[in-house]
Amino acid sequence: MNVVAAIIERDGKILICQRKSGQRYAGKWEFPGGKVEPEEEFVAALARELEEELGIAAIIGAEIARYRYTYPGREPIQLIFYQVTRFEGEPVNLIFEQIRWEEAGKLPEYDFLEGDVEFVKRLAAG
Repeated sequence: MNVVAAIIERDGKILICQRKSGQRYAGKWEFPGGKVEPEEEFVAALARELEEELGIAAIIGAEIARYRYTYPGREPIQLIFYQVTRFEGEPVNLIFEQIRWEEAGKLPEYDFLEGDVEFVKRLAAG
């Protein structure tokens, strides 16, 4: 399975999202995005997810990381992160517990999904 995520930057901060209670991994922080549907291109999938989750029309930038991760008892997933610095509309929380703009250096202070932790450390380190 392929999962795409956006590193949305504005004014020196990155948008992070917290999963709602009742969801798998409730309370964990993540970057907006989601599963790529069969026959869907990665960039198109991410643009769709950002519209569904945040109500924005994003211009998807460069791929900045790609790796495989396996959660215990699950099939491996491939995580693909893209940079987003331009978008139309103001991000609105449509599906999360909360969304927050945060400085990259402070991201490791949040309880991120296990699959994102190493990437978050690299992002915070610049």
